[in-house]
Amino acid sequence: MARDLLAQRSVQKTLDRVVAHAVELVPGCEAAGVMTVESKQVRTLARTSEMVQESDRIQGELCEGPCFDAARMPEEVYRIGDMTETVRRWPRYAPEARKLGVGSMMGFLLYTEDDELGALDLYSSTPNAFTKRSEHIGWLLASHAAVAFSSARTHAQLHAAMESRHSIGEAIGIVMERYKLDEEQAFAVLRKSSQDRNIKLREIVRTVIETGEIPGAQRRR
Repeated sequence: MARDLLAQRSVQKTLDRVVAHAVELVPGCEAAGVMTVESKQVRTLARTSEMVQESDRIQGELCEGPCFDAARMPEEVYRIGDMTETVRRWPRYAPEARKLGVGSMMGFLLYTEDDELGALDLYSSTPNAFTKRSEHIGWLLASHAAVAFSSARTHAQLHAAMESRHSIGEAIGIVMERYKLDEEQAFAVLRKSSQDRNIKLREIVRTVIETGEIPGAQRRR
């Protein structure tokens, strides 16, 4: 499983494999998802069923639920053994979850030493489906998943940065040739155009590469 996660070529493929492994490996798990919570806004990053996304939506709207808490709180595991009973900790979410057919669920914090990344959600339609063994395997999966998720995200960011650097270099070359500037002057022109127009540098760079022109800049003769 660990080798499989680290072998994926994108963040999304890594997350898709995480939830697939959860259903395959955790006893009692019928559906799984990965969510993040930023400023109380919930995003479903991966899921094995539409029910998972609907559960995430409800938790986001109510600002409560085991997975909502797992993505925000320091505790590593949240578990609801029987969703058909009164759940004091999440009194508004539990009735909505029952309507979705959720009998029991668990939420695991996905984190590394430096990053809190979100939550791994595990669902079953059967009450008390998750045992201590389920929790242990889920925790192991979440630990490996967090490392793989962090690694995939770092790789994606590095790739984007390399692409951006290449594009900036290409744009600088175009500006140097067209406006008869040296490298430092050409970059200064790109940056000033970005600041004056309140447009991100990458958008200015894209325009230069596509048109050979900087909006508003005058060509030196």
